[in-house]
Amino acid sequence: MLHRLAVASLAGVCLAAPASAALPSARELVELSLEQLANLEVTSVSRRPESLAEAPASIFVITAEEIRRAGAVSLPEALRLAPNLQVSQASNNGWSVRARGVANTSANKLLVMIDGRSVYSPLFSGVFWDVQEVMLEDVERIEVLSGPGGTLWGVNAVNGVINVITREASATQGALATAGAGSLLSRQAVRYGARAGDHAHYRFFVKHIDRRHTETASGEAVDDRAHLALAGMRFDWHEGRDRVGVNANAYRGTMGQPKPGSISISGVDLALGPIPVEGANITGRWSRALGSGSELALQAYVDHTERTVPPTFAEKLTLVDMQLQHSWRLGEAEDIVWGAQYRRGRDRLVNGAIVAFLPARLSQQWTSLFAQGESRLGASLRLTAGARLERNDYTGNEVLPNVRLSWKPVADHLLWAAASRTVRAPSRLDRDVFVPATAPFLLAGGPDVRSEVAQVFELGARGQVTPRFSYAATVFHSEYDHLRTQEIDPGMTFLVFASQMEATTYGIELWASWQATDKWRLSAGYFAQHENFRLKPGSNDVQAVGLAGRDPAYTWLVRSSYTFNLPVELDATVRGVASLSNPTVPAYVTADLRLGWRPLPGVQLSLLAANLGDGGHGEVTAIETRTEIGRSFHASVRWDFDAR
Repeated sequence: MLHRLAVASLAGVCLAAPASAALPSARELVELSLEQLANLEVTSVSRRPESLAEAPASIFVITAEEIRRAGAVSLPEALRLAPNLQVSQASNNGWSVRARGVANTSANKLLVMIDGRSVYSPLFSGVFWDVQEVMLEDVERIEVLSGPGGTLWGVNAVNGVINVITREASATQGALATAGAGSLLSRQAVRYGARAGDHAHYRFFVKHIDRRHTETASGEAVDDRAHLALAGMRFDWHEGRDRVGVNANAYRGTMGQPKPGSISISGVDLALGPIPVEGANITGRWSRALGSGSELALQAYVDHTERTVPPTFAEKLTLVDMQLQHSWRLGEAEDIVWGAQYRRGRDRLVNGAIVAFLPARLSQQWTSLFAQGESRLGASLRLTAGARLERNDYTGNEVLPNVRLSWKPVADHLLWAAASRTVRAPSRLDRDVFVPATAPFLLAGGPDVRSEVAQVFELGARGQVTPRFSYAATVFHSEYDHLRTQEIDPGMTFLVFASQMEATTYGIELWASWQATDKWRLSAGYFAQHENFRLKPGSNDVQAVGLAGRDPAYTWLVRSSYTFNLPVELDATVRGVASLSNPTVPAYVTADLRLGWRPLPGVQLSLLAANLGDGGHGEVTAIETRTEIGRSFHASVRWDFDAR
């Protein structure tokens, strides 16, 4: 595996994230007021740096300090802090992360990026969250955009974009060691950063995590143990107008496979076994400032993953992605960003006897062109419009337009409206899956599956009522077409996947923060939605409309962060989630409590008590196999050594 990473590094052409230098360090984020947080630069809305307060979209930023004070030890746990996401834990290594519902058989309408590298799998248009481990201590911020992002980001950005951005190497100098242990997992990590000449910095890290098995409500052991080791590095070079960055990561581990298996199709339950996983990736970035706010940027990455899921399949997937972006400013009133992307996947599968992806060996490519312009129509009015033309091997050309209008009626308050069209192109799971692996088939793929289309309309407001109180609110209405169904073929001999369902959803997203005192900050968030699924004439998939029961009708959270005079911190989070009906999962309310202490400069101790609100609850999947999530405890220590 590591030799592949070395070969891939020869392609390390490519692009420094343009917004990084303007952002404060994680240490400075501790001191930021709500006004300063509102002025953090984000890139997920317009694909260029802009103030969070000016961004015309439903975007929430999770800062490094919020991740630390929440006691999160994994990326999905950190994502629970975003009120515009719905995060559910199926087992100790299994998660579902989605935005604005319409979950279908997987959370397959959400684009997730880590330092510019997409981690969505073309096998099922989703994310294998069990291997998305990062050094959370090095995360600068996580931008969570709910709503369409297809014009600028393309593949899979239907209901939202998650953009995980790590700090530049210059901000992580010296050594750091962290370790933790608790009732569900133990972890250890070491990171070191230093200078490399007058204009360059680097860092590297190693990390190990060991997850223990959990139990169902009946006390049966769940096979969800997990062991994962990973290593990574980052290199950044700045001189004059040029910036170069390189990220590389590699991992290897074994994941338990809880019942009833990772894939269950047409009621077929599969035998189980441990899941070996490994992977390596390298991303290169280059950018040049062209003057007058213009910039040219290139990015390329190679990502190789391997996963063996007995008895279903073993997959080796290599993705190569190249992107060009050019942004420029025309006078004082016009900004334009345009670019091109080429992505190629080489998928090699070894099929089992029950389920097969046919053909087993497949190469795919995706190409796209995009452009978006912003025009200032006056001192307080901005119009943004753009489109993306994207081509995939299954459905050909797709057009993804959007238009946004924002207005600042008074200082520190923004009103915005948006209309977008976006699509999710078919994955291999939609088109190429067969049950059993040889004819005669019970399920014979989905040769006629179309792209799932969403037309989304949004209204939003964001503002700073006082220096100590900020808010954001969004209402949305979405129309989905060509959603996947499972149909009986006219000859009544086998099943096929088709696109015979549509849906309408509408809802609201709200969050606010209040700096009650200099030492005490309160924040809260609320999400509610209604879904209506409808079969098209001719469909015979009578169970498809039950998909609405897989998404909660509401979620909410309240957080409190208090810093005492002594170097002691107390953080509390209370979360509530509505019930599900497919399968049945009761509503629940639970709470987490973290106590932090800094006994010495650079040394942090913390104790996290999680899920204190009840004796135990499930969050997703059927009660017979799902983890009963009860009270757990985790103690950790972090030691930052100053850079020399």
